[in-house]
Amino acid sequence: MTIGIIGLGLIGGSMAIDLKRRGFASCVLGVEADPFHAEAALKMQLCDEIVPYEECLDRCDIVVVAVPVGTAVKMVCDILDHFQKADTPDKIVIDVCSTKEQINLSTQYHPRREQYVSTHPMAGTEYSGPWAAMPNLFDGRACIIANQEESSPKALKTVEQLYDVLNMRLIFMSAASHDVHTAYVSHISHVTSFALALTVLDKEKDEKHIFDLASGGFSSTVRLAKSSADMWVPILSQNHDNVLRVIDTYIEKMKAFRDAIADYDQDKIRSLIGEANRIRKIIR
Repeated sequence: MTIGIIGLGLIGGSMAIDLKRRGFASCVLGVEADPFHAEAALKMQLCDEIVPYEECLDRCDIVVVAVPVGTAVKMVCDILDHFQKADTPDKIVIDVCSTKEQINLSTQYHPRREQYVSTHPMAGTEYSGPWAAMPNLFDGRACIIANQEESSPKALKTVEQLYDVLNMRLIFMSAASHDVHTAYVSHISHVTSFALALTVLDKEKDEKHIFDLASGGFSSTVRLAKSSADMWVPILSQNHDNVLRVIDTYIEKMKAFRDAIADYDQDKIRSLIGEANRIRKIIR
């Protein structure tokens, strides 16, 4: 199996490591637009070769699109066009993006839609680039496969095997449902982390105090603020409606805390914290 990975950052690079060392891929070809990143990926042995985009499509059995979602929407359609033109019905393309509805709408009526499997491996860190890639990143994590009924059974089975090699738990849902759920469990976490970082940087002018006084709680809450704008601007733009609804709900909850604190209403504060503590039953 020859795997082509377009974008050798955290997700693409980590997939490359484990798919090769666990025997799923005999050869990993990389496509990387940034020459500096391409050189680093090759030196770090994330892939066997760095090749041009079209050569990757011609030589690979599976193409993994691991670029920001704004670029991925156009790229997946372009790859399907290439498959159609070259008449290669057995090749497969997957994406690993954090939003699914727009990319599925763009491919919905493509003649080669069945060769595309829409996936989202829900793993990662706040870091980016080839240097962020690591082995075992995906072990035990969930992977969403969206609109699986639009993919061919053969393509779907092969991609299921790929994620099984990465030790991921597969969850199947519609692209629309995926985008609603990720707005609540992923996207809002990043927005609040960005906002908290801005709040602290705006009010705490002495950076030394931030460094000296920041405890584990602050560091874990704000760490997502280190995430790349190149990645998150298109995610928040594409999932615009869902993210806005979540932000509105979040603001309501923040206002409830503000009002209770302003009124010295300790019973209300205790009640709000008690309600929030129910999350213990879900996340341990």
